[in-house]
Amino acid sequence: MPVALITGASTGIGREFARICARDGYDLVLTARSLPQLESLASEIRGSAGHTVHVFAKDLSNPAASAELHDELSRAGLSIDLLINNAGFGLVGKFWELDEAAQMEMIRLNIGALTHLSRLFLPGFIQRRSGGILNVASTAAFQPGPLMAVYYATKAYVVSFSEALHNEARDYGVTVTTLCPGPTRTEFDKRAGASATRLFKSGRTMDARSVAQIGWDAFKRGKSLVVAGRLNAAMGFLTRFASRQLAASMARRFSQPE
Repeated sequence: MPVALITGASTGIGREFARICARDGYDLVLTARSLPQLESLASEIRGSAGHTVHVFAKDLSNPAASAELHDELSRAGLSIDLLINNAGFGLVGKFWELDEAAQMEMIRLNIGALTHLSRLFLPGFIQRRSGGILNVASTAAFQPGPLMAVYYATKAYVVSFSEALHNEARDYGVTVTTLCPGPTRTEFDKRAGASATRLFKSGRTMDARSVAQIGWDAFKRGKSLVVAGRLNAAMGFLTRFASRQLAASMARRFSQPE
């Protein structure tokens, strides 16, 4: 039975990916910081789907954590067929006022862990000529993001990096898909301090299950990138025709409190 490794699996989109993968016949490796939440999800999936579920509590913003996880999986004899890089977070505020350590942690998680895990597992997929990677980015990737400058920049990296990998890996039977959600009903906005912003008060928020399913369907079809939701897709498309400064001004309005 194929095995999917899902990061940030304890809540939100990652949790829904775990349920979807189990439904589609995958055994699971779940990782996030919160062991109790992971264990609760694992128990649910074992009971409802009857699949094997392994839990590894890891803080992937720690630069050593990705290699540690890879080594622990190797020692356990677990071969990964699908990597879903979902872990990440954002912060709202002026760049020079936000906590320096927290912003560096964001870069290590949103960019560093995603890149490192991809590098660790992709060679095995290439050698076997099967498997794939599903990276979770954001519609934030398509324009500069004042008041969330580092977060938007990290997601721009994820899109650029993932689309390049898709091009490199497709000749080997390996799919790399990027999912770009817009505002989604998860724990993200609380941690980011974004709950009162226009973005999350705009009525555009989607539920995590629908977003994960859109990403999963795109991955199964071998697509390089998908934006969750027609309105989000339309807005992402329109930013291509706006100047970078106009796009930045629009993004700033959505990141301000309503």
